This record gives sequence, structure tokens and C-alpha cells, in this order.
Amino acid sequence: QVQLVESGGGLVQPGGSLRLSCAASGFSLDYYTIGWFRQAPGKEREGVSCISSSDGSTYYADSVKGRFTISRDNAKNTVYLQMNSLKPEDTAVYYCAAEVLPYITTAQAMGVLALHLGSWGQGTQVTVSS
Repeated sequence: QVQLVESGGGLVQPGGSLRLSCAASGFSLDYYTIGWFRQAPGKEREGVSCISSSDGSTYYADSVKGRFTISRDNAKNTVYLQMNSLKPEDTAVYYCAAEVLPYITTAQAMGVLALHLGSWGQGTQVTVSS
């Protein structure tokens, strides 16, 4: 019923850029907080970024702050993650997740999304290598 589909991943050299997309179907993104997560082989899943539904406020993990930008286009029912200055340690499968999460900060929302109770996509592979 509720589906999220990530796209835009691929192979890029260090210092390069990619833009990931999270397209929603079955619901409108207008009322949903959207988070991006990533998981590298043998490592824990990491919260990357989040954008709220109420006021558009954002959250970024320290590891990506200043390099990544999250945005939403409600007309296209899509959330984006612009990734610049990519590093090899950014290599991972990237997932988006969605939940209706009013009245909490984006940092708190990241923790709630991480419980994996909401809608998640299938992931898109990002590989940063020379």
C-alpha cells in the first residue's frame, strides 16, 4: 500500500556528487517526516538526514553536515538528498523512511524512524571509489 522507492545511486569518485531521490506512492508526503539512512557492509545502520513535515526543519549527522542537503518537492511527492564532496566512507546502501511524527524535533524524529516501524524503501547503492 505505502511504498517508497530510492534511486540515484551509483559509482562516483571521491569529491564527486550524487543526488538521491525518494519517491512516495500510496500517500502524500505533505504530512510525513522523511529520513535518510545508510548502511555499509558489516556496520550499523546510520541516520544521515531528516526533514520535517510541519515546518521543513532539517537534521544532519555530523559526518555529512556541510556536504549533504535534504529537500522535498511535495508536488512530485519526492524527497531528495544532494550529496557533495563525497568520501569513500560514504559508501553504503541508502534508504529513506517515512512516518507521521508531529510535535518532535528532527533529531528526535531520526531516533523514532530508526525503530523501523514506518515505511522504508528498498535502498540504492552509493559507491565512492577511485
